[in-house]
Amino acid sequence: MLENMFKAAREASYELMNINSSVKDKALAKIAELLDKNRQLIKTENAKDVAYARERGISQGIIDRIMLDDKRIDGMITAVHEIIAQTDPVGKIVDGYKRPNGLYITKVKVPLGVVGIIFEARPNVTIDAAALCLKSGNVSILKGGKEAIHSNICLGRVIKEALKGSGLPEAFVNIIEDTDRALVMEMLKAKEYIDIMIPRGGDSLIKFCTEHSLIPLVKHDAGVCHVYIDEFADMDMAVAIAVNAKCQRVGVCNAMETLLVNEKIAGTVLKKLETAYAEYNVEIRGCEKTQKIIKCVPATDEDWATEYLDYILSVKIVKDVDEAVAHINRYGSQHSESIVTESYTNSERFLDRVDAAAVYVNASTRWTDGGEFGLGAEIGISTQKLHCRGPMGADDLTTTKYRIYGHGQIK
Repeated sequence: MLENMFKAAREASYELMNINSSVKDKALAKIAELLDKNRQLIKTENAKDVAYARERGISQGIIDRIMLDDKRIDGMITAVHEIIAQTDPVGKIVDGYKRPNGLYITKVKVPLGVVGIIFEARPNVTIDAAALCLKSGNVSILKGGKEAIHSNICLGRVIKEALKGSGLPEAFVNIIEDTDRALVMEMLKAKEYIDIMIPRGGDSLIKFCTEHSLIPLVKHDAGVCHVYIDEFADMDMAVAIAVNAKCQRVGVCNAMETLLVNEKIAGTVLKKLETAYAEYNVEIRGCEKTQKIIKCVPATDEDWATEYLDYILSVKIVKDVDEAVAHINRYGSQHSESIVTESYTNSERFLDRVDAAAVYVNASTRWTDGGEFGLGAEIGISTQKLHCRGPMGADDLTTTKYRIYGHGQIK
């Protein structure tokens, strides 16, 4: 079954890469229309996944990822419309020049071909990934986890109906409806058919894909994100950012997991944050210095590298911006990091020295998102350095091709 799907996807990719923007946008508009039309069915199927998660005792943070309500369905619809409004990256001329021998060389953007996406828990990825791949001329093969299987199947069938209604082959978007994890291995070995794999999920999934894939990976890795409150920070701003980064939505990869505080202002800011975090029942795990200022659980070395995805926060007091940077570069996952400071010197030092996909000054890490970055949606947030980094939009799902024009040149 899978091999037939993969073969059909490969054949379809040659057709999709040559379909013009207006046809793709028409299909995307149909997806948005059917999402609205089928919202009650989507919520009914999603309720089955939420109930299953609760029965299994899955954390509230993960359940929050799974849940689809009217607001989130509206968000998916908005994302699709924003993707439609973007310039089609396919065919964009990156460079063009003429050589002394008369050859005219152009470098243009082209689709990657067939994109495989493996993801866990978040059913909205089905829509975001399919829409971004369609916009960028890529055939997609999507495999969601069992946590959201009813939602994923439902959304997949909405997409198929939209493609059919737009006169396009259903093979442009492929949904693997079987939750058997053994099928992940089949995808990772299908190098004859799939051009790139994008795994989105927990450490075990990322590690498995990294160790077994025969296909190039773009990893959406863990989000061990930090906020560093500098000695020159505005206290009210620092408290607001630290609370938002941790508590606004805990089960997402751009939520803060470790708070770093300069020792010169630790007594003041931590007392304020102790009160603020108590309203959310946040469990604080602090270093020895933190334990002397506020009530907290002793932090272990393991805590500094942990993505909790829950109402748990590690807190460490540091000497200065350099110690903060050193801690982040040692324990962080190269996702999103923020400094709160009124010092231009310290902010620039932080921006220059922190090794991460997104680095902020005086803003919450929660902004690292394709939609918030103007990409409409994202197919993932790459925490590696090849071939792209940070939130991945339609443009990041392309590669380049040289097109050379001559008039009889031979060598």
